[in-house]
Amino acid sequence: MKRGDKALVVFSGGQDSTTCLFWALRHFEKVRTITFSYGQKHSIEIDAARKIAEMAGVDFHTVDITPITAIGKNSLTDTTVVMDSEKPETGCPNTFVPGRNLFFLSIAAVYAREAGIHDLVTGVSQTDFSGYPDCRDSFIRSLNVTLNLAMDEQFVIHTPLMWLDKAQTWALADRLGVFDIVRNSTVTCYNGIPGEGCGHCPSCLLRNNGLKKYLSDRESILLTVSGI
Repeated sequence: MKRGDKALVVFSGGQDSTTCLFWALRHFEKVRTITFSYGQKHSIEIDAARKIAEMAGVDFHTVDITPITAIGKNSLTDTTVVMDSEKPETGCPNTFVPGRNLFFLSIAAVYAREAGIHDLVTGVSQTDFSGYPDCRDSFIRSLNVTLNLAMDEQFVIHTPLMWLDKAQTWALADRLGVFDIVRNSTVTCYNGIPGEGCGHCPSCLLRNNGLKKYLSDRESILLTVSGI
């Protein structure tokens, strides 16, 4: 699985990327993080990412890509758009930021190349997600090939959470020894509230339902992530 001793984690300070950060620390000797300011409504996300990176003892780097993501209309960057409370019958919810993971991973690859890093880690998952096309395995595999062709490199994009549901993601954090950090210090809430969040936005519902499921059957769910 591992090619080198260094990895770069695309890091938001939320549940998924924080779990991936500590997964990377388990699998690689040297880990860096890259965090993006893309015009998100709540800068507290970046503050949380910085604090967690400091806690983990890893390099923290931020990149401002606001001009890129300001083009599309979505409820995470545009205060005039009322957030969808649930996934629509067709298409993506308006919490989808078009091109976000495409931009994140492309810029991360450029940064990684300059640092001599070939392993990229991201917290996307198509098991429990909101229907975002840039969280799917097919997209990641395609982008991995494209990045390698574009820069004549051999990057590997690692997606530890791709086939895990949210209960299993909690289990992985627990197995990595960072359950309390993920539960109390991350910002996953679309309304920018740390920890348990607002409790009613789509992100909070997904996170908290997963936590409830995990706590109700902790031992058996832990077994499902034993080899990750």
